[in-house]
Amino acid sequence: MRFLIIPLINLLVLLRVLLGLPFRLLGARSRPAYVRFRLTGDPSYRERPRRPRLPLLGGQSRPEPATVTSLEGFREALELLAKDAKVKGILVELEGLEVPPAKREVLVKLLEDFRAAGKRVVAWAVSVDNLGYQVMCAADEALLSPAGRLELVGYAAEATALGEGLGRLGIKAHFFRRGAYKTAPELFTHPHVSDIQRQTLESFLDERYAELVDTVAKGRRRTPEEVKAWIDAGPYSAKRAVAQGLIDGVCDEADLPVRLGGKDEDEEGVDPMPMYRARLPWPPVRWRPLRPRPRLGVVPISGMIVPGKGGGGSRMAGSDSVVKALRAAGRNRGVKAVLLYVGSPGGSAVASEIILEAVQRVAKKKPVIAFVDRVAASGGYMAALGAKEIWATPHSVVGSIGVFAGKFDVSELMEKLGVHRTLITRGENAGIFSSTRGFTEHERALMETEMEETYQAFLEHVAKARGRTKEEIHALGEGRVYSGTRALGVGLVDKTGSFEEACRRAMELAKVPAERFDLQMYGGADRRFSLLKLLLGGASVGVYAFCPTAWSLLGFRGGERFE
Repeated sequence: MRFLIIPLINLLVLLRVLLGLPFRLLGARSRPAYVRFRLTGDPSYRERPRRPRLPLLGGQSRPEPATVTSLEGFREALELLAKDAKVKGILVELEGLEVPPAKREVLVKLLEDFRAAGKRVVAWAVSVDNLGYQVMCAADEALLSPAGRLELVGYAAEATALGEGLGRLGIKAHFFRRGAYKTAPELFTHPHVSDIQRQTLESFLDERYAELVDTVAKGRRRTPEEVKAWIDAGPYSAKRAVAQGLIDGVCDEADLPVRLGGKDEDEEGVDPMPMYRARLPWPPVRWRPLRPRPRLGVVPISGMIVPGKGGGGSRMAGSDSVVKALRAAGRNRGVKAVLLYVGSPGGSAVASEIILEAVQRVAKKKPVIAFVDRVAASGGYMAALGAKEIWATPHSVVGSIGVFAGKFDVSELMEKLGVHRTLITRGENAGIFSSTRGFTEHERALMETEMEETYQAFLEHVAKARGRTKEEIHALGEGRVYSGTRALGVGLVDKTGSFEEACRRAMELAKVPAERFDLQMYGGADRRFSLLKLLLGGASVGVYAFCPTAWSLLGFRGGERFE
């Protein structure tokens, strides 16, 4: 049936191209000299299929034509423009860019390759932070609005300790942990931030700061010492940024076409990519192949790992939902390999182990590659262990091999409020989950035993997956957190690289020619998560493989603090 339908579809596409040819020929001479792109938010790696939605039903409106919605689409557009002699270059407008370091590196590489093809790149923004400025540094010319700002100030981290404050409220935190570097309970138990927590944060700050200095120095052709002096003197107004040589000039948005060589302010000669394509006599067409392309299944583990389907207040990965997605990817014969896209700081130890077992089952049927874009810590790292190989981006957060558990005793708070609760039990440990008291000595012994068993099981999983001894993993564990680069050095990941490289590796392991393949998404987080709700909610003492440092680094941005 496919061999009948696909030729008909391609014939219709050809007819559409031919019918539009006269109009495109008329507009071919007026193709723009510069094409405008808008970088905002967090574009996906590959183009996501859009489902039509009615605005009245709360559907999202289409992005404006110049907005880059995927790195794949941006790459294809630049490759097309690089071959057109009429095109002089591109105008890149930055507004609220929020990509992780790995995607920023892809953007910088795409702009550098476009310039290497003999084209010009002009970057413009109203206001940019460290991230946006690093992308701007890859341009031939960096411009700001006259009223703009350059927030080049380096990086800051602000850790929090609630122990003393909770005590004043009458709340006592009772927690157990395995690993001195497992700092999650310290948020509730310590009156001050520990030296270990400080050292962990400083190690990541050092790496990100060094990378910021290197990128700016390379892009602006300055020495590292000069760039450090720039950072220490920030932030900047547009006027001061020009005077200090951080940017090349100021320009109103309405004046950009004239600055790029246009005749007036009506944006003549500067159009978005769809307008450019509409003026090509023979625009690139995506023909439907007679045989379906090989497919790579992508299963995301995004956010806090919880039992069941998930629920609550930021993004969550319910074990039932992830396992269901893995089973579907494993059963689909058209999916030749699976990419486990891990973006989780951990969560429930039980839920993490359930996901690990599901990954291992799929890995017996077809190749599975785990890819860490931002974070795979604690339970998130445990889930990735079932893959044949673990890939990570250089600045991702990896590791935190350790566990903790505990509860809050709110009896003093209840007494202050005049609320009286009486605990009546049958069974020595029936009150272990109660928030009206702390743990008894017997309950403490039980919790310590469970912590040790869970930690030893975690070590066994890692040792088996990485081909090491438990003693070697213990030396790397106890809650220690690594960047992707450092994790590669100590053997916790197999390779550092990009999303596309990890995808190609998965198809290579499946022994499928992977010059061009399609992605098929399974599952995905659509819930919200609250750490306090997780720890306070429900009358149970959970065992958690969770890393708060990794959770904080998920939203880490230059010039901003993360709690």
